Amino acid sequence: MISIRLPQDMENRINNLAKSTQRPKSFFIKEALSNYLEDMEDYYDVLKRENKKEETKIR
Repeated sequence: MISIRLPQDMENRINNLAKSTQRPKSFFIKEALSNYLEDMEDYYDVLKRENKKEETKIR
């Protein structure tokens, strides 16, 4: 389990979205985190590949 503190405006936005869609707040938080993690994993994979290319050029 993870506990986080959100800025009030962000918490209000999640609350409003949850109410209007009748989904739990945790649904949107999990979705957002999942999408963010996928993006960051892709980003760091690209950085690794680029670094390997640079190392190969130097040799």
